[in-house]
This record gives sequence, C-alpha cells and structure tokens, in this order.
Amino acid sequence: MPDLREVFDEAGVRGFLHAREVDGDAEIGLDPDEPVVLASVFKIAVALEYARQAAAGEIGRTERLTVTVADKDGGIGTSGCLDDVSLTLRDLAHFMITMSDNAATDVLLRRVGLDRVNGTLATLGLVRTRLIGGCAELFQQVTEDIGADWDAATEDELRAMAVRDPARTTAGTPREITTLLSLIWRDQAGPPEACAEVRKVMGAQIWPHRLAAGFPDEVQVSGKTGTLWGIRNESGVVEYPDGKRYAVAVFVRSDVIRSRLPAADAAIGRAARLAVDRLR
Repeated sequence: MPDLREVFDEAGVRGFLHAREVDGDAEIGLDPDEPVVLASVFKIAVALEYARQAAAGEIGRTERLTVTVADKDGGIGTSGCLDDVSLTLRDLAHFMITMSDNAATDVLLRRVGLDRVNGTLATLGLVRTRLIGGCAELFQQVTEDIGADWDAATEDELRAMAVRDPARTTAGTPREITTLLSLIWRDQAGPPEACAEVRKVMGAQIWPHRLAAGFPDEVQVSGKTGTLWGIRNESGVVEYPDGKRYAVAVFVRSDVIRSRLPAADAAIGRAARLAVDRLR
C-alpha cells in the first residue's frame, strides 16, 4: 500500500491532508498544520455563519436578496445567469455549497458579515483560518497581480499570484478544517439545527470527481471543493454504513497551471480513501 506522500508524488503535485474520526481521537495527516490556500472551501464557514444566524432568529431563511450583474463573474449557477436572480438566503446557501456559486456566495456573505464569519471561526478556536473576503476579493487579487486580461498572463505570472500564497489570501490548515467539520457533525459549531442545515447542504454537493471518487456508493460523502489556478481542494465528512464518521481535508498544489488537472483530482480521492482506511 502506498503512503500518502506517494499518492501525491505520482500525480505530480504537493499534497496536504488531515483526517480524523469525528467521534473518536484517531487521526492521520501529511503536513496537517501547514498553511494552505482554502479557495472555495472557505464557503463552509460562510454556510455555518448563515445557519447560526438563522437559528438565532437574526436573519430569516426565506428573506430574499437579488444577485445582480455587479455580483456575477461569469461562473456557474447565478454567476452565469444573464438576468438578475432573486433567491432566499437558504437557496443562496444551497447554490454556494452544492455547485460553488461565487455570486451567491458574495451576496450571502455581505448579508451575514465577514467580521461575523471570522469571529465565529475564532470563537471555535480556529485561529489560523481566516477569510480576506469573498470571491470578489479573491478575483480582485488576481487582477491586481496580472491585470484585467487574465488569459494574457504567463504561467510564471499565474504561479506567483497572491491567491496561491496562503500568507496573502484566504487560508487555513488541514487540521483546522477537519476540526471545523467535526464540530459541525457533532452539533458543537452552533445550535444543532444550524449544524444540521450545514450537513444537509454539504451532502447535496454535485461534484463527484475528487473526494467522493475515492469511496463506494454506500459511503455518504458530504463535501466542499475549492479550485484556483493550480489549486485543487476538497474537505468533507465520509460516513460509513456502520455509523463511523471521518472528517477529511485534502489540499493540493500544482505548479502546472491548467483548467483541468485530472491526476490532481483523482489524488484527492485516493489519498482520502487511504487515510480513512488506515483510521478504520
């Protein structure tokens, strides 16, 4: 059986991983305390803050907000819609987590507040996990580094961008992300109804090509991907029919800047499965 590092070496990438029993003390990792770029994995924290505020009655789940052209980046979900889209807060959270809708994320984040998200992370003891903003702020970093015409940038320029440097962008550590997930799955990250809401929406994620690819159909995988230039991530919880639950956070960094990195995607599932198998 290969070790974790070999899985990533075979894919030609640098990998960072932490896996733990949700209901126990066993854990395994590869550089689990190294800082990593979260990319869209940060949306888990936004979903949690939304759910906490909704459970506390500070905001209404059926309150409607509008995603306008100013919010759209040409991505998927509401980001790709040609017209303004009005959604409830719970549907914004749904689009944000299930398909990683960037525009929905930014609209929801403005409503719940960046300071509130970072404050909740600190309250939970996640002192090395921080958000600099939403997706718009991440893309503004890109524009500041390489200009407005992203397609004209060289690979060297792309590799040097701030969004690939955990010291300069939204970042955390694999261990802190599995801590966050474990708290959510044990109803300790907020009111039980808030934690249940986050678990449900993460269980509806549509992407099967990273974390879920490492596990058979009978294993429930609830996750959130993250993707930037040469960055491929996924963090989530895998639940077996015997009731055992495992939080897994995998972060991959490649010096090859391409829109498709199938070997890196596959390595996430392989490494996660290897780590969980060892815990089991």
